[in-house]
Amino acid sequence: MLGLKGPGARWWRPRQPPRGWWRVWSLARQGTRAGAARDYWRSADHALLASTWDLDHHFVHRSIIPTLHFQQSLPRLPIPNLEDSIKRYMAAQKPLLGDTEYRNTEKLAMAFKNGVGKDLHKNLIELDKKNIHTSYITGPWLDMYLSSRDPIVLNFNPFITLKRDPQESYNNQLVRATNLTVSAIKFLNSLRSRILEPDIYYVNPQWSNSKAFKRFLSLLPTSVSWYGAYFAEAYPLDMSQYVHLFNSSRVPKQGKDKLFSDHSARHLLVMRNGHFYVFNILDPIGNILHPYEIQAHLINILQDGETIAEYPLGYLTTENRNTWAAVREQLLQAGNEESIYKIDSAIFCLCLDSFTVQDSSHLSHCMLHGYGYNRWFDKSFSLIITVDGSAGINFEHSWGDGVAVLRFLNEVYADSTKHPAVVPRSTATVLGPTNVEKLHFHLNESIQSAVTVARQKFDTQRHKMTVKPFEFRKFGKRYVIQERMSPDAVFQLACQIAAYRHFGKIVPTYEACSTAGFKHGRTETIRSATVYTKRCAQAFIRDRKKYSVQELRKLIDSCSKYHKFLQMEAALGQGFDRHLFALRYLAESRGDPMPEFYQDPAYQYINYNILSTSTLNSPSVFLGGFGPVVPDGFGIGYNIYDYWLGCNITSYMERDLDEFLLDLESSLNDFFEVFEGRSLKQH
Repeated sequence: MLGLKGPGARWWRPRQPPRGWWRVWSLARQGTRAGAARDYWRSADHALLASTWDLDHHFVHRSIIPTLHFQQSLPRLPIPNLEDSIKRYMAAQKPLLGDTEYRNTEKLAMAFKNGVGKDLHKNLIELDKKNIHTSYITGPWLDMYLSSRDPIVLNFNPFITLKRDPQESYNNQLVRATNLTVSAIKFLNSLRSRILEPDIYYVNPQWSNSKAFKRFLSLLPTSVSWYGAYFAEAYPLDMSQYVHLFNSSRVPKQGKDKLFSDHSARHLLVMRNGHFYVFNILDPIGNILHPYEIQAHLINILQDGETIAEYPLGYLTTENRNTWAAVREQLLQAGNEESIYKIDSAIFCLCLDSFTVQDSSHLSHCMLHGYGYNRWFDKSFSLIITVDGSAGINFEHSWGDGVAVLRFLNEVYADSTKHPAVVPRSTATVLGPTNVEKLHFHLNESIQSAVTVARQKFDTQRHKMTVKPFEFRKFGKRYVIQERMSPDAVFQLACQIAAYRHFGKIVPTYEACSTAGFKHGRTETIRSATVYTKRCAQAFIRDRKKYSVQELRKLIDSCSKYHKFLQMEAALGQGFDRHLFALRYLAESRGDPMPEFYQDPAYQYINYNILSTSTLNSPSVFLGGFGPVVPDGFGIGYNIYDYWLGCNITSYMERDLDEFLLDLESSLNDFFEVFEGRSLKQH
């Protein structure tokens, strides 16, 4: 039987099926009805098992500091000075524009700063003072996502894949699905019980392991708790996004979507071959269903035997948002309200795919878009598991950013691998109860036709998408730090030089930077294309004969220092992109004529990001990515490890992507030669 350890102990890791399980197995062997086996499950022996589980860990951990202890005292996201934002904007435009274009843009920027922009900035500050519970960017940024009519798959939803379980036998689809699901619900319970560790960035990691320090912080009043952490160089992060992590969906509406949540719902949504199944995974007081019962439910679903649904409704979530909104209304009017509600309100969506992953590229395609029929892209997140146990998530982006999602994944991966709920040898002995509800839908000809059209459009679009992984093994984070440079800056510079080699010019570039250090912070943009990277790119490609190794190293060092400066500005809320975006949003919301500054082709161009980049530093992540944000661009998700670096690049231009990867490798090889003090080969 399950054993209990001391207070606060981690959940016991069973190595044998629990006591009495042989009886359920024998009932199954004898062909006994599932109901009889289920009755036995509720018998005295299994009542002991269930009660032991009830007393055992239902949480990933128990934090000394309450989860939202710092939320009240978090500093507010600052609104930059308009003059500073204009200066930063012009600095970012400098490497992208010719002299004549630059002078024209500068003229428009100065007129904006001294005219309508000044009035908008003043009004933005006044609005911000009236809304001290949030940040100036939260509303506009959410509206930007929800108002877009483009399909969210490929355009907005990112994906992240987990590393495989270190014990290969645990990568069985059923075992891994059960373990990851249980750990995800333990995370949910920890979050809602407010015993999940607060998100804190520790400058000195030793404080993260100090119980005395945590007790001290927990005793501080919430009105000043942030300052106590700050004085020890520990920086609490905003956790407001977690409210939409579970039981949430994006609901399509004409013109602008909305976010829906129902935290009272206790059921899990499972998709298999385009069919929908639900079962309660929490009891009315929040206890998790026993892991072997969860596993039995999943077996029941896997053994359903259904082929791919004739009209898989998941395709509708890949549509233009107005089109999907209209079809959704038809679904509701056709009598499908209850089934749609169960999808929208489910804790999350578990997608059990029916194929084996072939390679890293296939894995990325699977997690980014899949085949469409076994996904519901509107859910806050979907946990996807293939036959070979490859696992990852696809998440809807409007409600939150990478900080919350990565934290969730780190906890779930660690808990599921260190303290798994079920073991491989138990899988053959589980008999599935019948508590799983399969959702059925009434589909008229109009809805059937809409599904068919959505499938055709989605298949056309996904076949255009290319995803390719890239690894560079000559150096990683430790080597670059040894060279007294920023690893992130070095990779970004390599991308800039690769782009210069490929396009023959510097192109607009977006690097995401979290502003979670502030209340309701979202992201800011680091503009990695600078006058320093342009000078460096020209030196490495056009003028490499003119520069010595020492001079090239100095150019790289200058890029690194300036990039670190831009990183710091962005993290402190002192970029220009979100500020200018908020001013434009304010002008539109007031019904003002669009200022000439925003009609400048240069403003349009700098926001046409050929390179869209984001880093994924996490001990649990294998790879991640997202679609390019423009048709002729690249989406670059990258990770810099201790001894190597890698990225996952998406594009609609397969030939260009192959060439860009070669250019990226050449740039990194050149850096290595320079760092090692060796002269570059002449092209």
